[in-house]
Amino acid sequence: MKIAIVGSGYVGLVTGGCLADFGHDVTCIDKDEDKIEALERGEIPIYEPGLAELVKANVAAGRLAFTTQLAGAVAAAQVVFIAVGTPSRRGDGHADLRYVRDAAREVAEAVSGFTVVATKSTVPVGTGDEVAQIIATTNPSADVAVVANPEFLREGAAIDDFKRPDRIVVGIEDERARSVISAVYRPLYLNKSPLMFTNRRTAELIKYGANAFLAMKITFINEMADLCEAAGGNVQEVARGMGLDNRIGGKFLHAGPGFGGSCFPKDTLALIKIGQDLGSPMRLVETTVSINEQRKRAMSRKVVAACGGEVRGKTIGVLGLTFKPNTDDMRAAPSLDIIGGLLDQGARIVAYDPYGMAAARGLIDTVEYVSNAYAVADNADALVLVTEWDEFRSLDLARIKTAMKAPVLVDLRNVYSHDEVTRHGFAYFSVGRPAGAGGKSGQSEAAE
Repeated sequence: MKIAIVGSGYVGLVTGGCLADFGHDVTCIDKDEDKIEALERGEIPIYEPGLAELVKANVAAGRLAFTTQLAGAVAAAQVVFIAVGTPSRRGDGHADLRYVRDAAREVAEAVSGFTVVATKSTVPVGTGDEVAQIIATTNPSADVAVVANPEFLREGAAIDDFKRPDRIVVGIEDERARSVISAVYRPLYLNKSPLMFTNRRTAELIKYGANAFLAMKITFINEMADLCEAAGGNVQEVARGMGLDNRIGGKFLHAGPGFGGSCFPKDTLALIKIGQDLGSPMRLVETTVSINEQRKRAMSRKVVAACGGEVRGKTIGVLGLTFKPNTDDMRAAPSLDIIGGLLDQGARIVAYDPYGMAAARGLIDTVEYVSNAYAVADNADALVLVTEWDEFRSLDLARIKTAMKAPVLVDLRNVYSHDEVTRHGFAYFSVGRPAGAGGKSGQSEAAE
């Protein structure tokens, strides 16, 4: 099957690479000539485990191509996926649909014969109707079925998510699209992946509902972590006890510095705006967003407390910058608020991230970026673990302690155990864990 994908960003590249790996003939389209030229050279503009190898293999096999010329690729395609960005609109938080609308107009002018146009981008409810109207207005003779086919990809695990999905949601209004989309995803049938057909508006709401619910789970366990610190409980054991209930499940119950990334922050804001516009306010989501923003900044205060209430003139080492491991995505990363809060308090920041420093440099230029975790610790007054990259899970603590000016470790991801760290002479602070598991907030627990 011939497939065109408008947009060669994160979603477009993963979708294109995986569909090509299924045997389809895929062309990824982007207006950015430099990006397309880089992709043709085999240079991937984002870090996603396995993506570079997937793209290279399918380009070599002749199943995946890149172009800036939309018309030819769309005219030849049986299915066109729109996978352009929908960032938060500056000023009001609504999803900015300008790129979706522009893509719809260009696709309308180029389609030839019956074509399924599928929105992969995360879009507010009713966007599929608008895309259908744009296409009909731009090209009244176009024979097109517009469907909503939202993505459910986790950064850092996107390829596995695409190839082994929990579900594939497809919102249709034209029954002709059912067999076409079924053919696109037929290679997944051996895995018995559920192909769920709904109407378009329901499919669009499923995507927002899923992201908002996961964001609420994260925010809930973070509030439970604060309660655990106040009451002497252990949030990791609370989360495990909750997660063993099949009605709840253990995923997204890991206490930390708050959620970030390209999806949850913008999608929760967009859902809030959708609810307000339709007179059906999403009060739980509104509260989730407010708590999450406060939490990220509160983590800098946690670091200040660990340093005795004062960080002016002190060197704070930061391990991990991206919003999660296995990605180079710095969008809405908690590290930005944590570092910003510490800089406001007069601290000097030294940081390291395996893949995020190039993006971080464009966002914070007052930080010293170094080449490894041990350089971060050099002469530092405190070390803060913000992103739980694998390479931070088994650091040589004796070496770290020797390098530091003061052996203070603030573990915002609960990677280490209290006994292990304090045995090496550190004052240890973690999130939502009592003495013997982590450090109580604001209380130093150095080994005797």
